[in-house]
Amino acid sequence: MKTANIETTEIASVNGIALHLPSDALTSDELRQRACSELLRQAAVAQSLLSREDLPSADGVLSEAASSAIEVLLDQNLVIPEPSEEACLRHYTAHQASYAIGERINVRHILFAVTEGVDLNLLRNRAESTLLNVRCHDGKSLDDLFAKDAKALSNCPSGAEGGQLGWLTSGDCAPEFAKDLFGNKEVGVLPRLVHSRFGLHVVEVLAREAGKELSFESVRGAVAMALRQKTYVTALRQYLGLLAGQAVITCVDVDAFDSLLVQ
Repeated sequence: MKTANIETTEIASVNGIALHLPSDALTSDELRQRACSELLRQAAVAQSLLSREDLPSADGVLSEAASSAIEVLLDQNLVIPEPSEEACLRHYTAHQASYAIGERINVRHILFAVTEGVDLNLLRNRAESTLLNVRCHDGKSLDDLFAKDAKALSNCPSGAEGGQLGWLTSGDCAPEFAKDLFGNKEVGVLPRLVHSRFGLHVVEVLAREAGKELSFESVRGAVAMALRQKTYVTALRQYLGLLAGQAVITCVDVDAFDSLLVQ
């Protein structure tokens, strides 16, 4: 496998198939996503699941035929065993708080939005600096500082209200935001930035109301689905690694495929 660093003057490709036009400005994640799709599309062609006449488009969007062929390809090549009862019970016991209903949290935040053309390093530095600043205060001084920073820095309309989002359930939030906030006992300014599709969040959990924990029997299907999904991601990661090892890939950081799949 051959790889190269991403440069704006070069075209990223998989086995000679370009992943973008010379004028395109793609992020590293976008290039990796296109590389993954192209590896799977080429594998589908090689296994006679897709016509060689079905060529990739310049915008990286797969045709309906290619998407269907890749589904069949993965069904044939990924082994996803049914999780055992013991494995399901272990997972439920370790994540019991996640299988509860009615949990609510009172939250405020400062959003540093990721928008087109934004300098991500500068944005992260500003967010981390703000997080460190508010964590160095408590009590009334924290209330005043958090509200002041939210009004001055937050890209969310809640900034005008000092960052207040009020009482939320997991269904009120973006899934990735909810995953980081619900199902634990943390209260106060979280010691890390919370990532979501909207950007980077400095978050303070003001209060929690515990939900009602559900029995293992009532959530057995959801637990099994969660374990199957974990197994699927692992199998897909391994399969893509196998395909990448047999391919000539240029201008794409294939070592970061794992992080892309985890997201």
